Amino acid sequence: MYMLGLRRDFEATHALVGGDWGAKNQPHRHNYRLELRLEAEQLTPHGFVADLIGVEAALDRLLERYAGADLNCLPEFSGLNPSMEHFARILAEGLAAALQSAGLATISVQVWESDTAWAQYRIEF
Repeated sequence: MYMLGLRRDFEATHALVGGDWGAKNQPHRHNYRLELRLEAEQLTPHGFVADLIGVEAALDRLLERYAGADLNCLPEFSGLNPSMEHFARILAEGLAAALQSAGLATISVQVWESDTAWAQYRIEF
């Protein structure tokens, strides 16, 4: 299995809901890091897992929505705690929709909200 990875850093705000997490229940900003991993059984005829320029463009378009945003105000988080886990799934699903025709076996998104805490969501095709 071949793997290609990309990383992006961005800031967004959220406030945890549904429990008593002290200061985390108040709006606060994170310097998020997204790590994207794409896997393919076979390389493209040009020797790539995927077209890197196309993947970067899809990733950057997706992150335009979240960079600087308050996650609690976005409809995809309606009724959800804007946790790293939900955020990783939402980002992975958005990328899967954008890259569905790329011949990939899996898409994995890992979202870091600090140097020590992350969540990951993986989609198999």
